[in-house]
Order: sequence, then C-alpha cells, then structure tokens
Amino acid sequence: MSEAVPFTDNIRDLSNTQGYQFEFHCERCGNGYRSAFERDLRETGQNLVRGVSNLFGGSFNNISNAADRLLDRGTNSAAKDKAMRTAVNEIANRFNQCRGCGDWVCGEICWNGQVGQCARCSPIATEEIAQLQAEARRRQIADQLQNTNLTQGLDVGRQAQPRCPSCGAQALGGSFCGECGSSLRQEKTCGSCSTVNPAASRFCCGCGNGLT
Repeated sequence: MSEAVPFTDNIRDLSNTQGYQFEFHCERCGNGYRSAFERDLRETGQNLVRGVSNLFGGSFNNISNAADRLLDRGTNSAAKDKAMRTAVNEIANRFNQCRGCGDWVCGEICWNGQVGQCARCSPIATEEIAQLQAEARRRQIADQLQNTNLTQGLDVGRQAQPRCPSCGAQALGGSFCGECGSSLRQEKTCGSCSTVNPAASRFCCGCGNGLT
C-alpha cells in the first residue's frame, strides 16, 4: 500500500507542465505562502527527446511520441504526490489547525497560542480590547455630534440657491455670488409695501416700486 499524502483544505495546486508548486493560505486573514517550485525531471528529459526528434525526424519521432504517452500516464501520480508531500513539509510549520472551528490559520497573525485556537474562536485580548475601544470611540463621536450645532450662522429658513441666477456660477454659501457679485437670493422684498417678488423682478408686482 502506498504512503498517504498529507492533505489540508487550504492548498491550491499551481503545478504546470514544467514542474510542481503549491500555495497554502490562511482561512482567516487570507495571507498565504507558496512552496518552492520543483522542476519535473521527466518533463526536462522529454523536452530533450523532442528536440532530438525535431532535428533528425524519422524513428526519433516515434521515440518522442512514446515519451509523451509515458508522461501522460505518469501525470498526478507518484512524482506529484512526492512533490506535494515535500511542499506540505516545507510550509506546515507556518500554519495551525484550530480545534474549535477546524480552520487552518497562519501562526503569525491569526493563531492564539495561549489557548491553542484561532483568533476567531479565541480572540487575542489586546486586539479585542483595541477593536472595542475603536467601536466605543465611534459611538461616542456620533453621540457628541448629535448635541453639536453644526448649522450656527446658516440661514436655514431661506431657500438655498446652488447657482448664481445671474451668471450660473456654483454658489458656496453667503448672500452674494463670488464670481459676479450678484445677489443669490431667489426673492426680492419690496421696500415700500413688503411684497415678495421673484429675484429677477425689476419692479414690485404689488406697488410698482423699483427694486434693486
């Protein structure tokens, strides 16, 4: 019976026709490591056979075709199992499997060595306190803003005029346009009869008095 190949569910096969390589990632933060690329010696030898067959042709082509069939039968077999086992041994010490949730996590960031579980199941005390402090600050800032007057000095009762009615420039507040100096008010109040008129009016519609 052949030897079992170590297996983890956080492994990704990056192997190609030139050789073998595997990537392992943390199931909490997503950070990962790649094993060293291991060249497939059979593929290297096969490339040499192909080169010779292309140079001489004839019977050498038959040898090249036989080598191709041999490599196809050997794909994902003992050579790849050996390469995967080597990769697991190379990277394994960087990961730990949590007995709480079963995830494989990186030892540098996501492993709580004091309790032998991942930082999701057993949060690291200092990190948890820092996060709760940040959340508390956000809540306190929001509560403080609720009691802070942010509209002091603004005439919130007057209809806002986003653009100057005279030149069309963007209005940034105030009573007059910063581009042409025209009034930003949408209405004119007559000084004689107090009638409210449209901003473009030159004379009062109530008494005919001239408007400025």
